[in-house]
Amino acid sequence: MHMADALVSPAVGATMWAATGATTVYCAKRIREENDPSRIPLMGVAGAFIFAAQMLNFTIPGTGSSGHLGGGLILAIILGPEAAFLVMASVLTVQALFFADGGLLSLGANIFNLGFFPAFVAYPLVYRPIVGTNPNRMRVIVGSLLAAIVGLELGALGVVLETTLSGISALPFSAFVTLMLPIHLVIGVVEGLVTAAVVLFVMQAQPELLRRQAASRPTRGLDLRPVIVGLGVAAVIAVVILSRFASTNPDGLEWSIARVTGGSEVATADPFHATLARIQDATAVFPGYEFGPVPAENPARPTADDSGSSAGLVGAAIVLAIVGAVGFALRRRRSARGE
Repeated sequence: MHMADALVSPAVGATMWAATGATTVYCAKRIREENDPSRIPLMGVAGAFIFAAQMLNFTIPGTGSSGHLGGGLILAIILGPEAAFLVMASVLTVQALFFADGGLLSLGANIFNLGFFPAFVAYPLVYRPIVGTNPNRMRVIVGSLLAAIVGLELGALGVVLETTLSGISALPFSAFVTLMLPIHLVIGVVEGLVTAAVVLFVMQAQPELLRRQAASRPTRGLDLRPVIVGLGVAAVIAVVILSRFASTNPDGLEWSIARVTGGSEVATADPFHATLARIQDATAVFPGYEFGPVPAENPARPTADDSGSSAGLVGAAIVLAIVGAVGFALRRRRSARGE
């Protein structure tokens, strides 16, 4: 569900950048006020895990399409919504800048669609009322499924509305939304099951983490090493082994565009889009999640070779470093103010 710049007009792109920027400032302020440095390593590793998980496209049988984990709900459950949004923003920024996955103009929209709706809508309004502050296995599964579906469907609807309001592509609202919502409903079910599996792992490794996050209490004093190690190992396995078996079918967004227009991409002759494309070409050192030129087919899809695995490991490390740097910068700024 990474939108390309060809779907978004400068006006809509700027509006979504402004919305995402305001949300980012709010989240950074909240994280700084909470002053919970013990959570910073978990934020970094969780970001690396989500980056790796998003490389794993799975086939949706009978459609010729594929889907991948969004991850916003997982982040919100184990980190809280504000930290989750900042981590998701970091993941998507790394993907856009270094891997040419999603556009630069549409980056604000992508962060909002994949970060805001799971963290600030699906998590507090669906997951938490179902699971409560003392989770058990059944409530986690039900809450994860319903919240993941709600978050992903809202994100898919956001893509349709942003594209329609942009008015620069031949994607009529009725046809586009009729395809986007059902295909992302299926993806949402898979995301819900994966989310439940991750949360159940955390329940075994450090159950107090979930209770504190549900109650919006600091994590300081908790032994988070089992969770950090588990997510780190899972990220490496995902990139090195599982990414080799990722589906090369178009994802839900690409598939929906192809069904409406007959092609997997929407072209644009706008000079502003062309300028941003040149900038992205210069920054994308791992285009298509590999070292070297962009693949001719499925350019933003990981490939089953050592190059793709190596690029994925570098990307996960970049996310880990950026999230860690952001966390420590917020902590240092609070210390400098004497708060």
